[in-house]
Amino acid sequence: MALKKKRKQKKLSKSGLAKIATITTKSISSAFSSYKKNKELEKIKLIKLQKIEEKNQILKERKELRSWEERLNKESNKIKLNDEELRLKEKEIRLKEEKQKIESERLIKKDEDLTQIAKDLREKEKELKLREEEQNRKDIDLKVREDEQKNKELKEQRRKNRELKSLKEEENRKKQLEYIKIKEWEEKFDREQKLKEQQDIRREQRLMQREMEKKSKFQNLGENDNKPASGLENFNINDKSKEN
Repeated sequence: MALKKKRKQKKLSKSGLAKIATITTKSISSAFSSYKKNKELEKIKLIKLQKIEEKNQILKERKELRSWEERLNKESNKIKLNDEELRLKEKEIRLKEEKQKIESERLIKKDEDLTQIAKDLREKEKELKLREEEQNRKDIDLKVREDEQKNKELKEQRRKNRELKSLKEEENRKKQLEYIKIKEWEEKFDREQKLKEQQDIRREQRLMQREMEKKSKFQNLGENDNKPASGLENFNINDKSKEN
């Protein structure tokens, strides 16, 4: 009996479990289905929200894009202006570079010319130095010769001076002798001339005396022979005594 009860209880428990399992399975299936539907709805909502968000994001991005486009246009215009300025500056720089290049070439050419001039000057200086040295040697030789010539000329001049001095002394001596002779001759001539003049004076006096005597004789003809003789006769007598 006990076995039967146990068998009945086991059967009842099995059927109850089966019912419970069936109910549970149905509930679980229904719950799972509801869960899936809810999940799907949530997914749909999420998708819709995502689409709305994406749409808003797209609008926002379009707005930002337009803003960026405007900025880019402004920047592009600025860049264009900057590019134009850069082109102008580049052109100016190229012109400056060309000028600088020309100036640099000119300076290089000038430097080369100056280098060549400096080289030529060094060569000329070297040549001048050699010529100066040669000229100095010639000057020294010339000076030595000039000194020798001066010494010779000085000796010769001294000799000539001595000879000239001797000649002058001799000439002075001759002149002195000649002067003495001339002086003596002049004194003799003066004496002779004075003597001659005195003789001429006496001769003239005698002639005058004679003429006066002749006149006196003619005047005194017929006068008294005792009349004393005139002073002129006494003068004539005195002259005759002086001549004698």
